[in-house]
Amino acid sequence: MDVPGPERRLAAVLAADMVGYSRLMEVDETGTLARLKTHRIELIDPAIAKNRGRIIKTTGDGMLVEFHSVADAVLCAAEIQRRMARRNADVSPARWIQFRIGINLGDVIVEEDDIFGDGVNVAARLEMLAEPGGICVSGAVRDQVGQRLDDIAFEDIGDQSVKNISRPIRVFRVRLEPAATTGREGAKDAAVATTIAKKPSIAVLPLVNMSGDPEQEFFADGLTEDIITELSRFRDLLVISRNSTFVHKGKAVKVQEVAREFGVDYVLEGSVRKVGDRIRVTVQLIDAETDRHVWAERYDRKLEDIFAIQDEMTCAIVATLPGRVEAATHDRAKRKPTDNMAAYECVLTARVRHHRSSREDNAEAQRLLDRALALDPNYAHAHAWKACVLGQTWIYEWCADRDATLQQVAAELEIALALDDNDSDVHRILAALNLTRDDHDQAAYHQERALALNPNYDLVVVQQGELLTWLGRPEEGIDWIKKAMRLNPYHPERFWNHLGRACYCAEKYAEAAEAFSRITRPDHTHHAFLAATFARMGNAVAATAHAAEVLKREPKFSVAVYLATQHYKREVDRRRHEAGLLSAGLPA
Repeated sequence: MDVPGPERRLAAVLAADMVGYSRLMEVDETGTLARLKTHRIELIDPAIAKNRGRIIKTTGDGMLVEFHSVADAVLCAAEIQRRMARRNADVSPARWIQFRIGINLGDVIVEEDDIFGDGVNVAARLEMLAEPGGICVSGAVRDQVGQRLDDIAFEDIGDQSVKNISRPIRVFRVRLEPAATTGREGAKDAAVATTIAKKPSIAVLPLVNMSGDPEQEFFADGLTEDIITELSRFRDLLVISRNSTFVHKGKAVKVQEVAREFGVDYVLEGSVRKVGDRIRVTVQLIDAETDRHVWAERYDRKLEDIFAIQDEMTCAIVATLPGRVEAATHDRAKRKPTDNMAAYECVLTARVRHHRSSREDNAEAQRLLDRALALDPNYAHAHAWKACVLGQTWIYEWCADRDATLQQVAAELEIALALDDNDSDVHRILAALNLTRDDHDQAAYHQERALALNPNYDLVVVQQGELLTWLGRPEEGIDWIKKAMRLNPYHPERFWNHLGRACYCAEKYAEAAEAFSRITRPDHTHHAFLAATFARMGNAVAATAHAAEVLKREPKFSVAVYLATQHYKREVDRRRHEAGLLSAGLPA
């Protein structure tokens, strides 16, 4: 009796692998896995299903997929790479998730749900030849596809010798021509970027602590943040936020590489040494294009002169940059810094602690701010930051009594406002507080004051976009939120939430889904928005899946209770949100 041999068939095989997986996992294991899972759920798996592919196997950073049609395999790969490029557009290159893809048409051996053989091996080798974000195909794939696929071209890169394959493989690189709609959107984005980039732009690197005392790191970091804040007050200067530049803290960096990363014209770097009541600050302004020093200075003063140092430094910088920003608009006399240097140091350290966004650091920040206010009860900026830190406990529910905490936030802001009406943080937090009370007019007043006082402060700029969305002007909101992302390329993930809401309100549902998909650790509210978004797009499968995630994380969720926490001024915006949630199947 003859025993049948293994089943063989001709198949189109797609092999994909994530670029830099080990590096990204080392930097942020949980976040990388969460983002990769999101891309799988929202983009990759649906693209494979739409093009009638079958996932054979997955590894931590790659997958093998079989298609019955070569054209389907190429279309699927092109869709994945195009959409991943758009997803990476607003993300720092250091956090990009990119794939290499190889496609082969060849003979495979079928064993249960797996495939083996030369057809699979060649696809894997083609994937290794592809560029990050690119696709390589074999000559057989190119011959089968021909000129049948719009917006896709092939570049012959010749015969290639690859590992463990004895014969040379003819390889073609896929060139993804932009679709018409993509071109228009890209042109619009480029126009926006050009408009933003017309201003002189600068990134301030963290000042190096030269004191030999690790405890002085907080002082050096806080002083850096103060310099960024002072420079941000100039409307004609674009200043990258501290959250972004601080990723380079403690690292040897090349100025031109930093400038390319942030897209800026100038970089400020320097050091600080504090001993007793004396301080020495050395700074240098560098033209990133030529890598030449434009200006340098050393300040050797008493600590009590720190605010004068900041004034001189920022005025010198803005007077040096192209465009000659009006240094005369910089008027510290309208603001009221403390005369108590110990209180100032406490606030510097508290702000750094606050940015770490942990419960323990928040508690330490509160202790430091209490100490600052004990030293100087009339220090307005300390009261403002006490409100901000308490507000963080309210948002994350780290407080025992949320109502009492919110009242305390309001009390601190009332004191800060009475002491100094020219502190942008006071007005920024007051705008947020009034929004939680649905007092849109007061929120708009304080937001306008915050923006006038510090038009380059990313938290103020993104809040402008958020507020405009609540007021029923989402198209304008989108522009402000994108500007905040430009100011802070390493922005907090909540910026994506603001952008997603603005896009939803503007009925740009595909853009809304893409924005929410950037959130690496989505909670039930993010899944609720995604459920509503996909329902409005007519994607019932995705809407149902996200609705199930909402109820899994928050079993008592109801649309009415949830919408009561939203701050829409216009009923039409509230009804649009409600309709999406109900269409997704969430309980009323």
